[in-house]
Amino acid sequence: MTSTLAPPVTVHRVTPGDAARMRALRLEMLADSPLAFLETLAQAAARPHADFRRRVVQASSGDQLAQFVADPGGRLIGHAGGTVLPEEPDTTVIFAVYITPSHRGTGVLSELIEAVARWSVAAGRPELLLEVVVGNDRAVRAYERLGFRDIGKRVPHPVIPALTELQMRRRA
Repeated sequence: MTSTLAPPVTVHRVTPGDAARMRALRLEMLADSPLAFLETLAQAAARPHADFRRRVVQASSGDQLAQFVADPGGRLIGHAGGTVLPEEPDTTVIFAVYITPSHRGTGVLSELIEAVARWSVAAGRPELLLEVVVGNDRAVRAYERLGFRDIGKRVPHPVIPALTELQMRRRA
């Protein structure tokens, strides 16, 4: 008898050993969702592996920057990062959220967001903030299911001037 169950997925904070898999996931993210992130696929592909490793090492410890990944034991299937801005020291900004298309709608998003939320609370930040491109209704609905609310604030996309992002918040 064969099993049709998906392998278990663990969500964990990145470690230096995740650098190569993080690079592969980052390139996938940029190919799949080119408007959602702050660099192009060509820019990321041109960066040396050492740059990816340095970023992963920075995000693997401390309470100012963290990256969490969904890991079924091979290729990474999801990512969510968290950071803090000096102007909002009680808030963690969630960034670079991505789920591999074949794993969307399976609960991986919730696990990643909750990992960032736990890290945020442990760092003394009770609020979460994220930005979504206006018109990405699927993402907005997914975040609403996780307790985020559109706070009515619109901001320019940091890279593509023609786009606007909406801000969503919730308690960590």
